[in-house]
Amino acid sequence: MSINDLRVTPVSGALGARLHGLDLNDVDDAVFERVHELLLRHLVLFVPGQVGLTPQAHVALGRRFGEVEVHPFLPKVDGHPELTLIESDKGGKADEWHIDVTFTPTPPMASILHLVTCPPAGGDTMWSNQYLAYETLSAPFREMLDGLTAVHVLRAPEVGEFSAEHPVVRVHPETGRRSLYVTRMWTSHIPQLSRDESDAVLQHLFDHSESPRFSCRYQWQAGDVAIWDNRATQHLAVNDYAEYRRGQRVTVLGDRPTGDAPRWKEYERAGDERYWPRRVTAKSGY
Repeated sequence: MSINDLRVTPVSGALGARLHGLDLNDVDDAVFERVHELLLRHLVLFVPGQVGLTPQAHVALGRRFGEVEVHPFLPKVDGHPELTLIESDKGGKADEWHIDVTFTPTPPMASILHLVTCPPAGGDTMWSNQYLAYETLSAPFREMLDGLTAVHVLRAPEVGEFSAEHPVVRVHPETGRRSLYVTRMWTSHIPQLSRDESDAVLQHLFDHSESPRFSCRYQWQAGDVAIWDNRATQHLAVNDYAEYRRGQRVTVLGDRPTGDAPRWKEYERAGDERYWPRRVTAKSGY
């Protein structure tokens, strides 16, 4: 294909764009450079009509962005360990706003999801622009957040516990823009604040970052592909269907999130004040 065949249609005013005239089985250097540029601008790209996308081409596209993940415990496509299966009847309904895998020191930088089977109605996915979430906060509040970190935790009986500490405000390594980097699914607490302060600040940030004015919503058709920047977006799979849904995902490994250095030491509890730094406020049951 030629780069001249590529047409771009915005999906919403906040983020997201459809790419028309693109065959992901045939991506040369010039086409990839344009796709990369558009991803940095729009944060999530939708490529319709990729029914014939081969596993080899799917993985090869991921490798153009960087090293691809071989997930340690999620199911894989037979013969392709880099392709993770996302199936609705096997726990593949991520119906809470989240950034992927922030409970590790180096969360993924991007994901490429190919929807193979869709329900006849429902099963949309939403993304939220975390640049805008940060930039629309008041200046005093942004200044406070720029000096804080947050702890992200996964606790699950079948896999154990993982945790990592990242800046509350992340500086994107390619664009230099700042974005909120906390997520309702994984973020436990802000260690520089008391428990009550942390809970109040995080609840406000969760609600603010998930506002519809920062979001787009995509209605899938079988064969569609989405590519999103995990460093500056959150996403949610709308759980409004009962039929089978199957996706195949390539995840591109990322770097360590960076931001301003913390300006305050960790909070020290007074006397018998209760403080549970490992309690996950975001998701009960973990």
